[in-house]
Amino acid sequence: MRRGEWAEDPEALLKIADRGIVADAALRQVGVSGSAIHLRCKPGGPWQRVLPGILYLGNGSLSPRQRGIAALKYGGRDAMLTGRAALREYGFDSSTHEAHLLLPAERRKQSKGFVVVERSHRLPEPVIRQQLRCAPLVRAVLDASRRCTTLNSSRALIAQVVQSGKVTVPALIEELEEGSDRGSALPRKVLREVSANVHSVPEATARELWLRSGLPEMHFNFDVVDAAGKFIARPDGWVDDVAMAWEIDSLAWHLSPADYKRTVERRARMQSAGIIVLSTVPSALRDAPGRVLEELRRHYELAASRPRPDVRLLLPQN
Repeated sequence: MRRGEWAEDPEALLKIADRGIVADAALRQVGVSGSAIHLRCKPGGPWQRVLPGILYLGNGSLSPRQRGIAALKYGGRDAMLTGRAALREYGFDSSTHEAHLLLPAERRKQSKGFVVVERSHRLPEPVIRQQLRCAPLVRAVLDASRRCTTLNSSRALIAQVVQSGKVTVPALIEELEEGSDRGSALPRKVLREVSANVHSVPEATARELWLRSGLPEMHFNFDVVDAAGKFIARPDGWVDDVAMAWEIDSLAWHLSPADYKRTVERRARMQSAGIIVLSTVPSALRDAPGRVLEELRRHYELAASRPRPDVRLLLPQN
């Protein structure tokens, strides 16, 4: 394309762009002058300079994928998305505006705008997701968790990935041990909880509260069966010596009539089998832990005062 021809056929520029994202150098190679680029990127102009050397051939807001494309063009060769930006490409919920970019340790790029640059001596092989270079899922989730500022946000992040079945807890632990210690305190704590079979933020809070109670061991999220081996339920928490179940009732599940019906039926099966069931709403764990501890101890005493029903817990075989 000769100098000036692109102005007569602006659509031709979109062919060298990726969803409207293009490098300044690529435009110059097809004859777009520096002055033309500068003019069109002025406030109110048809283009935007979204990162150093990276343009958007439009004047609206960038989509998450466009931010990812722009970040990779900014990072250059060997760059890959990680953290929440990569998790989005793996299909997980991610509300962040940032594009977390992983680069080789020797690369001198700096964080700019919506791009957070992290340099690493342990650069993994990228995985192509939606035509974007991404860190492997096990690395992406831990890089995201290292940037969490609260334990609950780290819990929610790791729990959703583990529950999807796409990453195992041993794989996360191995990656964490091989990686940097920087920012690892929260994911380490969460992985200890997940190893104890805790599946959600409220359950993690419940486990912490139980550990303060002085009561016997509680097992989380294992099947309970009757004397014939017939499935009864999978309670959130279970104290085996007295056959007591602890259920953490989240309103999110009750928004679905089908889920609420299953909750009621599960509780009825446990009670019919003679199991003592304590139900606690997540807000009480946060707002009234003392009252919850009292209820736990009272229900444990009640369960211990009656003959233990003939039910058993199915623990995994080692």
